Amino acid sequence: MTDDLFLEQLSEMREMIYRVSSAQLERACDRDDAVQEAMFKAWHNRHKLRDERYMKTWVTRILINECHNIHRRRHREVITDSLPESPVISENNLGLYEALHKLDRKLRIPVILHYIEGYSTQEISKILKLPKGTVLWRMSKARKELAQLLDTETGEQRDDI
Repeated sequence: MTDDLFLEQLSEMREMIYRVSSAQLERACDRDDAVQEAMFKAWHNRHKLRDERYMKTWVTRILINECHNIHRRRHREVITDSLPESPVISENNLGLYEALHKLDRKLRIPVILHYIEGYSTQEISKILKLPKGTVLWRMSKARKELAQLLDTETGEQRDDI
C-alpha cells in the first residue's frame, strides 16, 4: 500500500475513529488525544499492516488500546478542588533559586530532590534510575557550581570549598 493510499483511507476512517473514541472516553480532550495518538501510531507502523483489507480493524484496535492507556492514566490522577500553595521565594533565598536554575538539569534535579524535597540519595538513585555513585557525584558537582555561582553574585572569594 502506498503512503498516499494509506493516508486517504485513514482520512476516510476519521469519523468512525471519533465515534469509537467517544464510546470509550468521556472527556473531549481525552478523545482528541486518543484519536491523534492512534492515527500517529497507525502511520508510524503502517509497514506492519499485513493485509490491506483489515486496515479498518487494525486502526480500530490501535485506537481501543490507546483509549485503554488514557483510561489507565486517568485512574492514577488525583482530582482536587485546589492546587497546593506554591512555595514562597523570599528575597533571602531568591539568589539561591536563580543559581539553581542556572545549573544543568542533570545536576539540578538531584540537589532539589535531596535538599528541598528531603529524599535520600538511595531514593534519588531509584527515582532517576542511576547508580548511587552517579547521584553523589552530580550532587557534589552541583554544590561546587552553586558555590561558584553564589560567590560570583556576592563578589566574595571562598577557598573552603
